[in-house]
Amino acid sequence: MILITGASGHLGAAVVNELLNRVEASQLAVLSRNAEKVNKFKELGVEVRQGDYDDYDSLVKAFKGVDSLYFVSGNDIASRMQQHENVVKAAKEAGVKHIVYTSFQRQTDELDSIIQFVAESHIKTEDLIKESGIPYTILKHGLYLEVLPLFIGDNVLETQTVFLPADEGKVSFASRADMAQGAAIILSTSGHEGKTYEFGGEVSYGMKDVAEILSTLYGKDISYVSPTIEDFINALSEVGVPQGAIDVTVGFSQGIAAGEFDQPTNTLKDILGHELLSLSTFLEATFIGE
Repeated sequence: MILITGASGHLGAAVVNELLNRVEASQLAVLSRNAEKVNKFKELGVEVRQGDYDDYDSLVKAFKGVDSLYFVSGNDIASRMQQHENVVKAAKEAGVKHIVYTSFQRQTDELDSIIQFVAESHIKTEDLIKESGIPYTILKHGLYLEVLPLFIGDNVLETQTVFLPADEGKVSFASRADMAQGAAIILSTSGHEGKTYEFGGEVSYGMKDVAEILSTLYGKDISYVSPTIEDFINALSEVGVPQGAIDVTVGFSQGIAAGEFDQPTNTLKDILGHELLSLSTFLEATFIGE
């Protein structure tokens, strides 16, 4: 039995869909706080189990009989560490035989790094999993291509400016779909226990590269401006962007500028056995359309 957490989210749902192409629906279960959100999988024969990262007892019950647990990291950064402790301890108590955890690519394991706000809980969770004695596989995700519209704005063609304080930093982007397919392959095949895989792109790109590709696709010049942090915060505040969203974007931008997400790798491509979705193809589909 393979259980996928976060199945109502983009990544978890994509993994379930990929697994349905590889194993019988009866071999799959999904975890959700709200069964209605994953009803589409139930209709396909996937078992739905109720569980909440904040409710330890619900997790122990949901994890019973699970061979492989696809553990999607929580998105509540403030509460994430306690939630992750619940998941790992519940998996151990329930007798889960294999955990596949979605971590993230990074240059260092130092907890005082510039991206500490996102790094700390991932690093500690990896340690918890390894200390639990449960066979594990760690998937170190790079930044998704899908975060680009959040970073550069949906109206980038109108403003003709990529405006982000990322300096000359580069990112080894990969698509969520490719990462989901890679996870499904690992979950449905053997020999991955005790391994850590870098799930990122083969080539790193900076925001200047993004602007140049968009210029070519759009047929008009798109410039790249890397403002000061202060100017960036002021600009976003003036147009009503919530402070929380500004803080997260600034944090990732500083990480990009420091080279924290510049880790090109061919691991994901090798696992998939085909080319990854390219930055150009993603930008064309997302911003240019038909």
